[in-house]
Amino acid sequence: MSSGYQVIARKWRPQTFDDLVGQDHVVRTLKNAIGRNRIAHAYLFVGPRGTGKTSTARIFAKALNCTDGPNANFDPNDPVVKSIAEGTSMDVIEIDGASNNSVDQIRDLRDDVRYAPTQGKFKVYIIDEVHMLSTAAFNALLKTLEEPPPHVKFVFATTDVQKVLPTILSRCQRFDLKPISPELIVQRLKQIAVEEKIQVTDAALACIARMADGGMRDAQSIFDQMISFCGAEIGEPDVLDVYGLVAAEKIAALAGALAAGDHRALVAIVDECDQSGRDLVRLLADLQALVRQALLDAIAKGGRSDQLGGNVMTTEQITRLLDGLREGEGSVKLGLSEKINFEVTLLKAVEASRSRAIDSLIKELSALADEAPESAAADSEKKKT
Repeated sequence: MSSGYQVIARKWRPQTFDDLVGQDHVVRTLKNAIGRNRIAHAYLFVGPRGTGKTSTARIFAKALNCTDGPNANFDPNDPVVKSIAEGTSMDVIEIDGASNNSVDQIRDLRDDVRYAPTQGKFKVYIIDEVHMLSTAAFNALLKTLEEPPPHVKFVFATTDVQKVLPTILSRCQRFDLKPISPELIVQRLKQIAVEEKIQVTDAALACIARMADGGMRDAQSIFDQMISFCGAEIGEPDVLDVYGLVAAEKIAALAGALAAGDHRALVAIVDECDQSGRDLVRLLADLQALVRQALLDAIAKGGRSDQLGGNVMTTEQITRLLDGLREGEGSVKLGLSEKINFEVTLLKAVEASRSRAIDSLIKELSALADEAPESAAADSEKKKT
C-alpha cells in the first residue's frame, strides 16, 4: 500500500516560470520569445545538476501547450498543464538520453514526429542528458532537427555540453543555467520550512546551501534527509554531524592559522577535526573557498587583505597559499592517509605563501638600484653646499 509520500525535491519542483530560482536570464528570454511569438524549433539547456534544466523544459512545454497558449503566464490548474506535470500528456514526450541512445530509437522518434499533436498545439520532445546519444543517433537526428514539422519542438538538457556534436549545437538556441547562489538556496529552503512546519536555524540552512554546491535539488534532498534525522527542529550541529562538515568558525580559525604560519595551531585543529570524524576533503574545499574570498578582497582593496584571521597578506601571498591548497587536492582525495596528506598540504601551502617570486625580487632590487645613484648624488650635493 502506497503512503503517498513525496520527497521534497519532487513536491517542491518548480511548476511555473515564477517558481524558477536563480535563472532570471533564462526565464526572461523564454517569456519574451513566447510573448512575441518568436519560438524556435530547438532549445538546449546547459548547466550543472540540480539547477533546473528539466524543470525549465517542462514549464516551457506547459506554456506552449496550455489551453490558451502559447502563454508564459499559464494557469497551473489548467487540465492540459496538469497532465504535463503528471507526465500523462501524449504531446510532451520525455526521453532519457542515457538509456535511449541508439540510432534505432532515434529513427523511431524521427518517424513519430510526423504525427500531429493529440491535445495541445505542439509535440514537445524533451531529451535529458542528450550528450549520451551515440554519434550515429546524433546524425540520425540532424535533418529532423534542422527542419522539423511546424508542430514539433525539441528541448535538450545536458550537464556535459562538450560531448554534444557541434552540428547539433548549431541548430539549437543555447541557454546556460548557472549554479544557484547560497543566498537564494537558503531563501527557498526557508519558504519550504515554513510550509512544512519545520524549525531550522539560519546556520543550519547555510551549511546545507554550502554542501549543495549551487544545486537546488541537492539542497532539497539534504534538507529532506535532515528532517528524517531530526524531526521538526534542525540545528547547525545536526547538519555538521550527519555530513561530517566543519563549522564555519573552525574553518575561519584554520584559515587564520594558515595566514599566520602557526604550525602548532594547524596540527591541533586538524587533529580535532579528524577525531570528531569530519570530512577533510570537504574541509579542504571550504578552506579554498574562504581563501579565495580573501584573494578577491585583496584585489578589490589594491593588493592587501586582512580577512584571514586579521593577518595582512598581499595578493601574491594569498595566490600562492591558494595554489598550495589546490596542488594538494589529489593527494588528500586519493592518498593512503587522508589526515597526513591534509597536514602536509597545509604546511606546504604555508611555506608557499611565505616564499617570494624571483621576478618580483628582481623588480624590487632593480628599483633599489635605480634609487641608489640618485640618493648618492643628492648626498654629494648636500656635502658641497
